[in-house]
Order: sequence, then structure tokens, then C-alpha cells
Amino acid sequence: MVEHRPLLNILTHLVLILGVATVVFPVYLAFVASTHGYSDFLSGLAPLLPGPRLIENYTQMWTTGLSTAGAPPVWLMLTNSLIMSLTIAIGKIAISILSAYAIVYFKFPFRLLAFWMIFITLMLPVEVRIMPTFKVVADLGLLNTYAGLTVPLIASATATFLFRQFFLTIPDELMEAARVDGAGPMKFFRDILLPLSRTNIAALFVILFIYGWVQYLWPLLVTTESRYYTLVMGIKRLAAVADSDPYWNLVMAAVMLAMLPPVLVIILMQRLFIKGLVETEK
Repeated sequence: MVEHRPLLNILTHLVLILGVATVVFPVYLAFVASTHGYSDFLSGLAPLLPGPRLIENYTQMWTTGLSTAGAPPVWLMLTNSLIMSLTIAIGKIAISILSAYAIVYFKFPFRLLAFWMIFITLMLPVEVRIMPTFKVVADLGLLNTYAGLTVPLIASATATFLFRQFFLTIPDELMEAARVDGAGPMKFFRDILLPLSRTNIAALFVILFIYGWVQYLWPLLVTTESRYYTLVMGIKRLAAVADSDPYWNLVMAAVMLAMLPPVLVIILMQRLFIKGLVETEK
């Protein structure tokens, strides 16, 4: 039994409040900054109360962007980031679950070798193999395309490993019962494995969506046209204006808009996400 001690309860709540404040306060400052004008930051002091230019700043960033910084409208960058994140998340999950299914349920030669070759690629992230990957993408004419943004980032050894470990926990009797009922490999995969993997897929989707959303280095290399810029690239351009001070009010407005899709994904998939991380038995 857990003892209820008033002093311990007060202490734990204070620690919780301190942790929440540490996380939320920078977000609050970003929101406050996005509601002020450019001149309010020339003194070097950040205001602590919201200003009167909330609608003006957000409307400007959403519809026109900031041409002096080479940043297109936020709606365009948001669309590019959504396309990139969704393609990467869905592509990684689709390839990983199929490869894990083949490794676990098909008895072909060197299947364990194939799995470990996939797993070893964890030692070679995009940053390590970025030059040869860029050369291949450039030779294929995929610069400034959505395919160039997403295809090199689709494969995932981590997701393959997680699906493989989950499939190994499924009893063999389930597969044998499906075979007795006349279910072929794809029907077994579609009607049994996919429903059982629902929480794992949801947890991975949230993680991989955010992974794709925050990509900066790879989009910076493969895109030179503003119509393919992602939000992270746009925010960097806004914050690194040459020969002038950044428009911090507009930068923070773009930052607040960039936070919305990941937060919505986490909120909408929170229950499945937690189940996928904590459940050990299906």
C-alpha cells in the first residue's frame, strides 16, 4: 500500500509544478514575443506580457512570409513539412513491418544475416552517409522534389527491430490456427498481425512523424527552391538574416505555428501512443 503523507504530497506537487513551469515558460515567452512589434526587441529585453500585434504577425507569416529573409509563406512550408513527415512516417512503418514479417515468418536462407545487415545500418545515420546519398539523389534528378526529400529517409532499422521483437511474442499456435482456416500469408498478415500491431504502429507513427518534422540538414541540401522549403528551414532563414537584426516577433510566430501539427498528433494519438510504449503482452 502507498502511504499518504501530506508533506510528501506537497513536495511531489512542487516538483511537478517546477517541471511544468520549466517546460512551459519558454513556450510562453515565444508566444508573447509573437504578439509584439519589431521595435519592441531592439532594446534587447523580451516583454513578459502579450502585445497588440498577434493577428497582424500571424496573418503576415501565414499569407506572405518574409521576403527579405527568403522565407515563403508559412502555409506553403507547413504543407511541405506535412508531406515530408507523413511520407517518412508511413513509408518507414510500411517497409519496416513488411521486412519484419518476412524475417520472422518466412524461412529463407540467410534471413538472420539480412536482419543484422538492416540492424547495422543504425551505425550509419543520414549525417554519416550524407555525401554519397546526396550524390545518388542528384544523379537521379531528385533535387527540389518531394521524392528527394523523403525517399532517402524512409528506411528504418529501429522500426524493423521493434516489429520483429513484437512478432516473436505472438504464439505460433495463432499462425497454425490461421493456416488451418485456410488463411494465406497475406491474409494472416492483414487480418491478424496488423490489428495486433495497432498500438505499436501508433507509437512509431508519433515518433517517426516528429522525426520527419524536425529534419533540417537533409532538406537544406536537397532543396534550393523556396517552394520546397520546410518549416524548420524557414525558421532558420528567418533567424539568420544578413546585415540586419532578425524580426523576432515574426520568427516566434512561425515557431508557434510550427508547433501545432506535432502537438495535435500527440494529443490525438496519446492513448494509443502510451499503450504502444508500455504494453508487453497482447
